[in-house]
Amino acid sequence: MGYVTFKIEGKLYRLDAFAGEPQTLFFIFGDETNGEETYEACRFLEASFLENGQVDLNFNRAYNPPCAYTPHATCPLPPPQNQLCVRILAGEKTYPDSPH
Repeated sequence: MGYVTFKIEGKLYRLDAFAGEPQTLFFIFGDETNGEETYEACRFLEASFLENGQVDLNFNRAYNPPCAYTPHATCPLPPPQNQLCVRILAGEKTYPDSPH
């Protein structure tokens, strides 16, 4: 589908996107908080296109996949290029009663 680039503390990062709803991109990503503060496998993020052609990549909207809540769901893993070497402290954290 495409990708977005963004900077955190001056370092450039990239996330490959999957097709989302119309005018949105869907991301499956991992970061250095996985397994500690956030769900171990990944988190999801949806981002909208802005009128200026940019993407509203707001990590405060990152959320856990369904498998974080039940052992009866299967989780996709992020592609290797979407495993970020940075701690994304925003977004949904580990679910306290996670089956994992």
